[in-house]
Amino acid sequence: MLKNIFVILIFIIGLNFTSFAQNKIPADNGAIQAKLLKVYPIPAYTVINFDFQRGYDKSYSIQIYNFIGKKVYENKNVPNRLNVNLEDFFRGIYIYQLRDKNGVIIESGKFQVVK
Repeated sequence: MLKNIFVILIFIIGLNFTSFAQNKIPADNGAIQAKLLKVYPIPAYTVINFDFQRGYDKSYSIQIYNFIGKKVYENKNVPNRLNVNLEDFFRGIYIYQLRDKNGVIIESGKFQVVK
């Protein structure tokens, strides 16, 4: 009997925790913002593409960092469509940051290089 109560209690706590974890509050008072960049293919083999979906500004710059935080690529005044050759990139996870002319991060994300 005590074992059944314990199992039911664990089940109820698990449900409450799961529902709590899924109730995320969106930033900006409920406004959900779409990504500026479409990044593909993921995983990438020879090239990674960055295409602006909206909000393109020619003064943006993009930096790519490897998993330990070393900058491995930078392009100032990014074009509307950017193709980055991955020939000199090692296999692993990379972080990209799109920055405005003041250096403020507008968008960031990650991609994987598979060779």
